[in-house]
Amino acid sequence: MFYNKKIVLILLGLLVVVFSCEKDNIQSTNATNNVYNVETDTIVSDSLLLSILDEEDVFKEAILAGRIVDVSGMDVVKDNPKKVYAHYMPWFQSLDYDGYWGQHWTMANKNPNIIDADGKREIASFYYPIIGPYSSNDPDLQEYHFLMMKLSGIDGVIFDWYGSKNVYDYQLIKESTESFMNRIDDLGMEFSIMYEDRVAQDIYNSGLSSSVVDAAKMDFEYIKDTYFGKTNFLKHNNKELLFVFGPGTITTTSDWDSIFSVFNQDQEPYFLTLWAAQNMVGNSASGEFLWVASDHLLAHDYYYSTYLTNNLVTVGSSYPGFNSFYENGGWGLHHNWNINHADGTTFVETLNYSHHEAADFIQLVTWNDFGEGTMLEPTDEYGFLNVQLLQEYTGVSYVPEDLQTALDLYNARKQFANNASVQYYLDRSYSHIKKSNLHRARLLLRAVNRFFAK
Repeated sequence: MFYNKKIVLILLGLLVVVFSCEKDNIQSTNATNNVYNVETDTIVSDSLLLSILDEEDVFKEAILAGRIVDVSGMDVVKDNPKKVYAHYMPWFQSLDYDGYWGQHWTMANKNPNIIDADGKREIASFYYPIIGPYSSNDPDLQEYHFLMMKLSGIDGVIFDWYGSKNVYDYQLIKESTESFMNRIDDLGMEFSIMYEDRVAQDIYNSGLSSSVVDAAKMDFEYIKDTYFGKTNFLKHNNKELLFVFGPGTITTTSDWDSIFSVFNQDQEPYFLTLWAAQNMVGNSASGEFLWVASDHLLAHDYYYSTYLTNNLVTVGSSYPGFNSFYENGGWGLHHNWNINHADGTTFVETLNYSHHEAADFIQLVTWNDFGEGTMLEPTDEYGFLNVQLLQEYTGVSYVPEDLQTALDLYNARKQFANNASVQYYLDRSYSHIKKSNLHRARLLLRAVNRFFAK
């Protein structure tokens, strides 16, 4: 079904992780880019699968009668105590779900309606998601992505966020971000916001504010009123943790002091800027976060040697590589550098830096930025390699077969999209995954594929 490359062995010593005293190191990982056909790896009788469907039908009656109520949350035990958050792009639209292909799949010159001999659509990336191009608004996609994260030991997401006003596609990104909230709550994940301050200039230019600073103040009011009140907004030392990608447009401390006047003293968040940018924000800044850079590990050396000694909040950056498609896609944003994915070695190197240098937590750069080639989500090129390496790092008990179960659930959601009876069984499979009963979830998915597929 998917392209299978050679098995990639990450050698002993590459992923050297010093946790707490519970686990000294990860000795090895047989991380591969393969996906698994769980329907054929063991023989399961029809009678067993039919009995499972019968049991789930009985359970349905109990749910309808109010005797059983599903409980939100998914408890994941990790050997590694360090928190890990995925930077997430909620900016994709698809023809099937939204009625059109969004610009992050097309850029200026790609047409996803063009399908090659292998069944792949033409998209603006050097990489191809294993599920194909998708919509951020699709609840099936949200279920799949966030289950993959939980099974990999990711604690939450940092949404790339472009303000609260209807300028360009910024309103779409805000609405997509908020469409994830139910799934975040249901899986017990945390979230935060990465504000792009350049949008304040766009809001002002569109006549929606009296100044750039007032535009940012409106956005921060929105963040405070809409997101800060949620119990699972990411906190550090009991204060909300908010990010800015820059700043690149609002660059004086007096402007940032004015923006932060929207917060009462007891409401002020920890505010983190891009590394080497804190001085533009002044007293309102609490720390800085690292990002992928052309000098790669030298940037890591500089960041940790500088910021740890200044007692700032430090956010490690771990990424699988960098390979921008912007120039090829006709957007004219030229990057004359890239960082090779190197069959997982780059991701391992940056995870090691983030852990050993005692970052307060890690930001994974990124879950799904296909335009810059920093995505960790499963792709045709790398399969489960990166999420399997993440499983090794976080020390979860889950295995690649469990990742495949989440993928199988997504595929079944699409295959049986118009079958309400099957969707109930898929809902039950999701509930079993949440409760870490992956074996039951797999059997239920097998039953569905065996008895309902045409």
